[in-house]
Amino acid sequence: MREPLFHISKRTEIALVKAWLIRIAAIALALVLCAIVTFALTGLNPLRVFATLVDGAIGTARRRWSLLQGTAILLCISLAVTPAFKMRFWNTGAEGQVLAGAMATATCMLFLGNRLPSPVLFPIMFVCAVIAGSVWGVIPALFKAKWNTNETLFTLMMNYIAMQIINYFVYQWAVPKGSGQIGIINGDTKAGWLPAIFGQSYLCNILIVVVITIFIFIYLRFSKHGYEIAVVGESENTARYIGINVKRVIIRTMLLSGAICGICGLLIVSGTDHTVTRDSAGGQGFTAIMVSWLAKFDPIVMIFVSMLIIFLQKGAIEISTQFGLNKSFSEILTGIIIFFIIGCEFFINYQIHFNHSRKEAKA
Repeated sequence: MREPLFHISKRTEIALVKAWLIRIAAIALALVLCAIVTFALTGLNPLRVFATLVDGAIGTARRRWSLLQGTAILLCISLAVTPAFKMRFWNTGAEGQVLAGAMATATCMLFLGNRLPSPVLFPIMFVCAVIAGSVWGVIPALFKAKWNTNETLFTLMMNYIAMQIINYFVYQWAVPKGSGQIGIINGDTKAGWLPAIFGQSYLCNILIVVVITIFIFIYLRFSKHGYEIAVVGESENTARYIGINVKRVIIRTMLLSGAICGICGLLIVSGTDHTVTRDSAGGQGFTAIMVSWLAKFDPIVMIFVSMLIIFLQKGAIEISTQFGLNKSFSEILTGIIIFFIIGCEFFINYQIHFNHSRKEAKA
């Protein structure tokens, strides 16, 4: 009998430098594969394509601000799902929770925007967005705490309910009637629009997300609630044994996750798009799950992971535009790079041991 060619074992620990070297090597290999695919499918010079990718993300001041804005939104949603994921509550409903906050914000802007002064309107919008996101997040938590329902399916289905609610009201409030679009809300008065700071319309969004990032970092790392989340995530039985009310932790954590998603919905409607559609979240609720996992629930690392993903997305769009390629090609390049980034985590968490083939001695 021969021993297996190799066997896999979980690493107990790995040096930080070595972990980052593995990640850098994975990105380098991904770029090499992207170059091969690019030349094989299009005949274009891969270096020229990569230069266009960089230019599309940071080539101008406007593109750099757009990169920071996109990073802020993705980071905000990632921060929202992190407390629940650290607790091993698989919240796949961030998309719906963001849409709930976006819908609440749009409603306030439409019906109160030109009736209330900004110092009164903004707090109302903020409170409504937080309440809407929290309610959308806590409903699955209540069912999980009470009847132990499957939170993954529950939160996923809540996304589609939120989308259909927005579809209904967008049709009802469409301008002109029957167009299926609300259009820019209060475009003439800009009532309910987050103010530009130093002439930058996205800076307010970015600063708010910076505050949320600091809060979540402190909350998870140093607060009693953060400690309880970590214990529940490790073992619910252990948490109960030491006196932690697991049901209360689940409900409280999902209230927080939903509230942050609601704030993100406000940032999208009031600070970026100034309108609402079923695609306002843009699928980032699901991308945020990947960001949170890749960062290992560390809010600081999430900043860089979010920026990398938005960088690739912005650059890939520019590649499609400049070279007349369809969107699918740019998504192929983005997918290859993200696949290698995700795949390298295996080699960080596990190690492969190769065996020398030998025959067992017969008794």
